[in-house]
Amino acid sequence: MNDSEEQAASPQAPPAVPPPPAAPTPPVAAYAPRPAGYARGLQRKSPMLAGLLSLMPGVGQIYVGYYKLGFIHNIIFGSTIAFLAGVRGPNPLLPVMSIFLAFFFVYNVVDAGRRANLYNLALDGMEGIELPNMNMALPSFGGSIGGGVALIVVGVILLANTRFGMTLDWIEEWWPLAPIFVGAYLLAKALQERKAATSNDDAFADAGSPGDPVGS
Repeated sequence: MNDSEEQAASPQAPPAVPPPPAAPTPPVAAYAPRPAGYARGLQRKSPMLAGLLSLMPGVGQIYVGYYKLGFIHNIIFGSTIAFLAGVRGPNPLLPVMSIFLAFFFVYNVVDAGRRANLYNLALDGMEGIELPNMNMALPSFGGSIGGGVALIVVGVILLANTRFGMTLDWIEEWWPLAPIFVGAYLLAKALQERKAATSNDDAFADAGSPGDPVGS
């Protein structure tokens, strides 16, 4: 028997079976660490509850965590009411103080709800928003030329009335000048800021524009 007949008579090897495919690996869920506010055990705040609590000025801010601001709001509101109640007879400051009191009350409620929303955004980790400082220390007063001058003027007028008997009837006629001065100040400040922003935009555009090619 020759070699060709032996090869024909020998049984053929079965074809190689490919290995079974590997089982697909399940996707690994990405782990997103919780913001630092949750790690500190802080809870979300209800803007509606903050606004309701601010019906007593300052309490809504304290609920959110702004203790110093709530303390200041409460002092301002209580001092204004005490001043209005303590004046005997006709009070020429009644129109001005009433407008201020109504505005401050509405502002206090809106501010509490807004701060609750910002608090929740900061708790969710949004950049650019910081959680309130839970320090219970008494508030510190920063320097302010305009605020200092205004307090001195008001103090001098009230002292002249209580100590020297100067009448305050002129305030009843001239008090509309106060919102005019405040509006003029705000308008001038807004125009100044817009002018500064325009100058910065022009400087940035000049710095970003390509220069003339060499040899042109």
